[in-house]
Amino acid sequence: MDKWLYVLKYMSKMDEIPVCLQQPIFQKLFNIAEYINLTKEEQMSYDQDLKNKWDNYSALAYAKEEGERSKAISIARELKKMGLPLDQIAAVIELPIEEIVDVNHS
Repeated sequence: MDKWLYVLKYMSKMDEIPVCLQQPIFQKLFNIAEYINLTKEEQMSYDQDLKNKWDNYSALAYAKEEGERSKAISIARELKKMGLPLDQIAAVIELPIEEIVDVNHS
């Protein structure tokens, strides 16, 4: 409780977070305060940068997922050629049997 009262009373005078307040909750509070003190233009720029960061992260995650799926389909195709049963292929590569049935068309 004392830390909260101290922060609320002196936050506007702090240039950096004191060592005694090096906790995630106070870090978040200081980050919010920094954001609020930005001009409208700076906030818009920050928001756009954050959006770009998450868009890039999502694109990378999607590409990785598609790469893994493509690899799984390639493996399924080879296992199918070897004559393995579809249920075993599905269990090994974690694709639905419906996708394995159509694997030659992918």
